[in-house]
Amino acid sequence: MKFLGVVSSKIVQFRLGLACLLLTLCGGWMLAQSTAASAPAASQNTSSPSNTQASSGSAPVKASADPAHGATPPPNQPASSSDSPSANSDQVATFKVGTNEVNVVFVVTDKHGRRITNLKQSDFQIFDDDKPPAEIRSFHAETNLPLEVGLLIDASNSVRDRFKFEQESAIEFLNQTVHAPYDRAFVVGFDATPEVTQDYTDNTELLAHGVHELRPGGGTALYDALYYACRDKLIKTPRKYQTRRAIILLSDGEDNLSHVSREEAIEMAQRAEAIVYTISTNVSGTKGPGDKVLERIADATGGRAFFPFQIRDVTNAFAEIQNELRSQYALSYKPADFRADGSYRTIEIVANDRKEFRVRSRRGYYAPTAQ
Repeated sequence: MKFLGVVSSKIVQFRLGLACLLLTLCGGWMLAQSTAASAPAASQNTSSPSNTQASSGSAPVKASADPAHGATPPPNQPASSSDSPSANSDQVATFKVGTNEVNVVFVVTDKHGRRITNLKQSDFQIFDDDKPPAEIRSFHAETNLPLEVGLLIDASNSVRDRFKFEQESAIEFLNQTVHAPYDRAFVVGFDATPEVTQDYTDNTELLAHGVHELRPGGGTALYDALYYACRDKLIKTPRKYQTRRAIILLSDGEDNLSHVSREEAIEMAQRAEAIVYTISTNVSGTKGPGDKVLERIADATGGRAFFPFQIRDVTNAFAEIQNELRSQYALSYKPADFRADGSYRTIEIVANDRKEFRVRSRRGYYAPTAQ
């Protein structure tokens, strides 16, 4: 009996030990479950800064989708780590902008066509859709913003007579205008179709080679070339800082093969925020229907049309464009009654009490659409 008592006592002790072990294991399991449940809350708290940024209206916007880019860091300011290509491959094609901010580059001339470069913000009135802006964000005279220049050269049969001279004048223009490392340009030749003979670069030797690659021949699809250059080379190319976009178009203005209309090409230039300067290759000595087309394109985008009826005047036209690109005003403002509905909004800038001054700017822009 004594032996049975000892055995019974041992069994009781074993059961008590086993119960303690089970209680310990259960407690540990419950603690692990509690820790796991609190993890999502902590993760949610960690993401709150990005939610705050989204509510502030400064979310990253694709460069090709926003027609009214806001003020961005100039190239001489270091970019933040989040803007570096190594941070995230998607961020290479994005930058932060204010979607309700409009940037306009414009030129002021007197009645003789001479540029006026010493005016102040108070010398102008600005109207966006016929209303004064809610706020002027910035105003600069003789801006040194980096340039994005597209050189479009008509390589159809109609320009064969003075094609080589125009090539050399265009090369000289690029040498004088494109300053590395911030300015850059591309070259497109067109006859029946546009062809990029040199993509974006700040290397003027490569640009010159691209111009020399052009050979005249074929029909003319002018509107298609302008549409392509603005959509595929300007809009679809990301911008990490504010730039001035300009298209230099050499052509006789005659179009016989395009798939898009003149107004569709102009609309694409306006969406790209590109100023289009046109240089006529018409050598007849009188303005023809094609010259009126070139005038319409330049006027709608805030550019200027040149008609160098003599060969030597082509060089002068390029020199005028080069000087004008370095003698502009830059204005940034917040429109009144702004709506992100994709609609077209007009821009008008007038000089106060100076009727002899002419302000040349793009005629309008397309508002972004709500995301």
